[in-house]
Amino acid sequence: MFKLLDVLFGCPHKNRTFPISTKPGQPRSEAAEITGTYVVCLDCGKEFAYDWREMKIVAAPAPAAMARVVAPTTAIAKRAA
Repeated sequence: MFKLLDVLFGCPHKNRTFPISTKPGQPRSEAAEITGTYVVCLDCGKEFAYDWREMKIVAAPAPAAMARVVAPTTAIAKRAA
């Protein structure tokens, strides 16, 4: 039952870490892949992407949208190598 509520409404907790930014080249969690910065719920451990400019948690883009964003970057990296 809790899993269903979590899927529908997200994490109900308000205890979260200060935003954490990853360095380029560091392994990133799924949440950090979106913006490079994430916060973690201290009650349940769930990670959320965080936008420093907007200073809020952001929703993950759809997988198809991520493929369009990632594909050009990959192509450029292959040409440079």
